[in-house]
Amino acid sequence: MSGPARPVGTITRGTTNPNRLRRCDRWLAGPQAWRLRRARRPVVVDLGYGASPVTAVELHHRLRSVRPDVDVVGIEIDPGRVTAAKPLERPGLAFRRGGFELPLDDGARPTVVRAFNVLRQYDEADVPGAWAQVQARLAPEGVLVDGTCDEVGRRATWVAVERSGPVSLTISLRLRGLERPSDVAERLPKALIHRNVPGERVHAYLDDLDAAWARSAPHAAWGARQRFLATAAEVAQRWPLLDGPSRWRLGEITVAWEAVAPEPERLVVGGREETNAAVCR
Repeated sequence: MSGPARPVGTITRGTTNPNRLRRCDRWLAGPQAWRLRRARRPVVVDLGYGASPVTAVELHHRLRSVRPDVDVVGIEIDPGRVTAAKPLERPGLAFRRGGFELPLDDGARPTVVRAFNVLRQYDEADVPGAWAQVQARLAPEGVLVDGTCDEVGRRATWVAVERSGPVSLTISLRLRGLERPSDVAERLPKALIHRNVPGERVHAYLDDLDAAWARSAPHAAWGARQRFLATAAEVAQRWPLLDGPSRWRLGEITVAWEAVAPEPERLVVGGREETNAAVCR
């Protein structure tokens, strides 16, 4: 008799802190709340929650304001981390061992899979396969959130990936003390972090944010929030932003994925040049 299938993935460093993922949680409970409301019984996965289960506990607390019956499942490859989290289980919050295969009861299809600071520790070439494995498990209107943030959650970015493919890139910043929006570049998701070079769309986007931020300097007299609102309003004239002032005032800005997706790599196959568009869709 064969034993349980081996979890798909590798153990990450597991670094985490309370409130580190609050910016993404606020987005899930805000403009993405429709996904939870439409689900018959929403299941949300905190994939690779790390050495401490605090982010999964916080996620459960915050999403209950949208759907009191939400089920949050923290999934980790490291069995020791799962054992340590078990005492915190409660109705609607559970922990189990697993990876990108998402071992959920009765083949449940999750409405949200939040994977923060997970793929950052993988190779860029591993991203399409990891996305595809999770996409295949999502509910029809589900979303994978592949994100990265700094140690205390003041700078964060994430890609929203639906079953059909990636749809948006969100940048969320603590505005106080911000020198320029591109300071977030070192926290771009793995699919983009190595693409922040001249000739790539994401580099052009960050450059334009910086330029608009500089031109909006006079608004700083009324505070960093007003300066960022003016920055985003200008950028919206040239880029397909998917949100508006209510999110911009939080230091959050979301752009359509196709505007920042990696430039397709040109490959020569059988004498013909073809496009490798694994994460460029």
